[in-house]
Amino acid sequence: MSKARKTTIAVQGTAITVLAFEEGDYISLTDMLKAKDGDFFISDWLRNRNTVEFLGIWESVHNPAFNYGEFAIIKSKAVLNSYKISVKEWVEKTNAVGLRASAGRYGGTFAHKDIAFEFGMWISLLKPICSMLPSSEKLRKNGVGTTRKPREISAIMRHWSSWWF
Repeated sequence: MSKARKTTIAVQGTAITVLAFEEGDYISLTDMLKAKDGDFFISDWLRNRNTVEFLGIWESVHNPAFNYGEFAIIKSKAVLNSYKISVKEWVEKTNAVGLRASAGRYGGTFAHKDIAFEFGMWISLLKPICSMLPSSEKLRKNGVGTTRKPREISAIMRHWSSWWF
């Protein structure tokens, strides 16, 4: 894995860290949670069956080394109220590449931008995510990679807005 280039974007007054790797941009879920009032935890999002299914589909498209056996076990347990899994456990068990977690002062939980947008929908941060897109475009122009073209982003936002507004 390559070394990340760190950038911060402001979303409705909250600094959100973006790490740019060759593999794509990873957005801080930890920073996104700071912008949201209420008791939301990344582990609660990970135990949601819809989340697990989304992550499995994303990994199957982007990760040839994804461990489908472990994924099936996690997916079957995701329906249980007592089941919890951390990001580190998810990554270790499934060999996932879409989520990253690190401990320490400058650590946190980061997700590939596709996954971070899904996480934002879960915590109802649609408008802040929408406002990240122009910042994301500025980052791309400054050399921080994004693989989506502005036309694709517009289409995605039209789709999302039809659901939420």
